[in-house]
Amino acid sequence: MINLIAGKKGTGKTKILVDAITEASEKATGYVVCIERGMKLTYDIPHKVRLVDAEEYGITSYDAFYGFVAGMLAGNYDIQEIYVDGILRIGGRDYSELEAMLDKVSLLAKDIKLVFTVSADAEELPAKVRAYIK
Repeated sequence: MINLIAGKKGTGKTKILVDAITEASEKATGYVVCIERGMKLTYDIPHKVRLVDAEEYGITSYDAFYGFVAGMLAGNYDIQEIYVDGILRIGGRDYSELEAMLDKVSLLAKDIKLVFTVSADAEELPAKVRAYIK
């Protein structure tokens, strides 16, 4: 299951994400992972959540992001939830590439919850991407 939290910069997307991560870490029986660029959430999320810096792993495109997530899931069947802060900072602002990545990741994430923050107004996003906004 994929959910997007969309909105312009400063609208509280990261706060919503951090609250969801905190709640997930308290309830999850498996692993919770947070992927971001730059390790800004180090002190905001619980220590038992795996925090991954996309820059450290050279994730600079949607294809690289997909490969990274696929590798994580293949190597660890106990991952229950993945949270991504700032997917446009990681993969870029090409919305068609974002759409293609979300479609591919959704096939991997049948039993896993994935939540992304997207720094854009929902109206800017293609209809297929907006469909993931809950």
